Amino acid sequence: MDATTVMPRPATTGRVPAGLLYGLRITVTAQAAAVLVAASFAGQAVESGAMSEIHVMAGMVVHLVALVQIVLAVLVRRPGRGAGRPALASVVLIVAGGLQLVTWGPAAHLPTGVLLVGLVAAVLIWAWSPAVARRR
Repeated sequence: MDATTVMPRPATTGRVPAGLLYGLRITVTAQAAAVLVAASFAGQAVESGAMSEIHVMAGMVVHLVALVQIVLAVLVRRPGRGAGRPALASVVLIVAGGLQLVTWGPAAHLPTGVLLVGLVAAVLIWAWSPAVARRR
């Protein structure tokens, strides 16, 4: 019988790395602020053409932050071994944001806007909950 040497695995702390977690938290908070600004100018954009430019610019910020959020949510999931739902929700957010770009009529633009607000609120609550730091 041969004695084989088994290298011990490094001990895991049972927690998602703090840097990834706080990066995601800050990004999700920025996403919520950008969605709030875009939504606040939405009603004014219908009445005034000047406000529609601000609404569009806020929407672009929402998309840029969503891209960063996807990257961080995937990093929290894969190397960080955190929950996978935020990564999935972040992908749905970017898809809903894309639908916002192509639908200008209130019949489609309004429901996807409500979806964006609800999803961002859900991810924001999840990201700041104490249980999020535990590994899965």
